[in-house]
Amino acid sequence: MRELRRGTMAALLAVLLLAMVAGCSREYQDKRGKADAPVTGRAGEDTPAEVYNFPDGFGNLATKCIGPGRRGYVTTKSVHQEDDDTVVIPSNAVVVDDPGCQPAR
Repeated sequence: MRELRRGTMAALLAVLLLAMVAGCSREYQDKRGKADAPVTGRAGEDTPAEVYNFPDGFGNLATKCIGPGRRGYVTTKSVHQEDDDTVVIPSNAVVVDDPGCQPAR
């Protein structure tokens, strides 16, 4: 009887671990539209953005020059509770003119 319990517990643990790992796969994120967009040949400009952290409950902000005379701003998705409901505020992106953004040399 004790061996049967150990075997059952081991099988249950294996199933739980597999379920947890499967939820973190890149394929899962790609299907849900949560992964980064693909970049052909890994070409592109990869300098870091300036990130401004806001308190919990507010989306953070990142900004960087994205071309000559152009600056991009993007917020993270914000998720918080209101009463018994979960409120999701989607990410926003804006591109504006910025004469300070010069072409790379």
